[in-house]
Amino acid sequence: MVLTRSRSIKGIGAVAAGEDRKLIEPTEDPEKIGRAKYEAAPRSLHYEFGGPIGALGVTTAVPFFSYWLGNSCTASGCPPMPLDRYFSQGWQAMQTSSYWLGLWDTQAAYVYLGWYAWVVLAWYLLPGKWIDGGALRDGTKLTYKQNAFVTLLASIALWAGAVAVLGADSMLFVYDHWQGLVTASLVMSVAQAFFVHFQSFREDTMCAEGGNTGNALYDWFIGRALNPRIGSFDIKTFNEIRPGLILWLLLDLALAAKQYADIGRVTDSMVLVVLFHAVYVFDALYNEAAILTQMDITTDGFGFMLSVGDLTWVPFTYGLQAKYLAAFPKDLGYLGTAGVLAVNFLGYWIFRDSNGEKNDFRNGKNPKNLTSMKTKRGTALLTSGWWGLCRHPNYLGDLIMAVSWCLPTGFDTPLTYFYPVYFLILLVHRQMRDDHACAKKYGADWDRYVKLVPSRILPGVY
Repeated sequence: MVLTRSRSIKGIGAVAAGEDRKLIEPTEDPEKIGRAKYEAAPRSLHYEFGGPIGALGVTTAVPFFSYWLGNSCTASGCPPMPLDRYFSQGWQAMQTSSYWLGLWDTQAAYVYLGWYAWVVLAWYLLPGKWIDGGALRDGTKLTYKQNAFVTLLASIALWAGAVAVLGADSMLFVYDHWQGLVTASLVMSVAQAFFVHFQSFREDTMCAEGGNTGNALYDWFIGRALNPRIGSFDIKTFNEIRPGLILWLLLDLALAAKQYADIGRVTDSMVLVVLFHAVYVFDALYNEAAILTQMDITTDGFGFMLSVGDLTWVPFTYGLQAKYLAAFPKDLGYLGTAGVLAVNFLGYWIFRDSNGEKNDFRNGKNPKNLTSMKTKRGTALLTSGWWGLCRHPNYLGDLIMAVSWCLPTGFDTPLTYFYPVYFLILLVHRQMRDDHACAKKYGADWDRYVKLVPSRILPGVY
């Protein structure tokens, strides 16, 4: 994630924290790979996420909670109450005919389609550098256009221009048509998942090693094609870093406009939430190239899991705190603001400094004179600094930041703390996947490394 979350359901969201691993891989000559060992569509031998039943469950749950969470924090629907009453209240609302009739919103669909078209057009028209990705299984490399940050700046400029010409009240469309925008993003997610799934059956299409089980539902969900493309337009990396992340920030700004329209000002709590999210998004897009080393890009296929995570889950659930504050304004005061800023800074420092240690070490630098453990593969694992405290210190920083995003909403409702709870589950699952892969790859060396660095994410606790 650079600074991204995930951006899948592993991402739901990956969007996401840079490269998870701190392994220093040996340089491999692509010519040594040889096409004799290359198989475009190897049969996948195991399931993840509970297999087809788990895929069906996530496919159902993500749209449900995308609607439910957005509808729970409105002026009429998110007063302080026990958690079980939120579920009963939300379920009762979803059983009314007016709710279901309101799911489709033609105006919102046109706005969302226009938004997506703009981001695609920006990718095509705005200047950007082309860089190589990592070597694929057949020894080749794909090239990727890097202009996500320029797209972000252009999008904010267009948003500011619209507010200047049409007034801040024009942004109230987002709050008033929230449900319809969610639906439009879901339609886009489903459509893209089917498109890339059918496209993956073209001859010589490279499939993800975990996405070709033969079960149609599971493969559609997890992603069969590794690098689905239309010409040089890479569908997976485009969705991972652009439309959902930028929209998340623009939705935050529209929710701040809603608060301003209602009370004539923007509270310090809303400013903090928008600021934190903005820093996260700016960092992610500025460091766009970092996603090319993430598991989402190098290993996972692009299916419904990633498409709905990138296009729906990230923009419409990650900004839940701003949605709550638009309906329930809250003032923190100087001390409260300073305390929240301190927590966020702590998380950001751990996240950024730990990733800096890893990236320096991978590039042959070691300014802190960190110790490492050599492996039989000729690689090295860091055993001091942040990476000596735990095996995933970047996750720890990410989690602290996630909590700081919620603190401005106070403690009147548990719903605004949904994100760090979800994110903790997500990162623990990802840590387990990563450790399993490393154990398989390094064998006895990994066992030795685990004894040197026993903590996974939280030193001394987990």
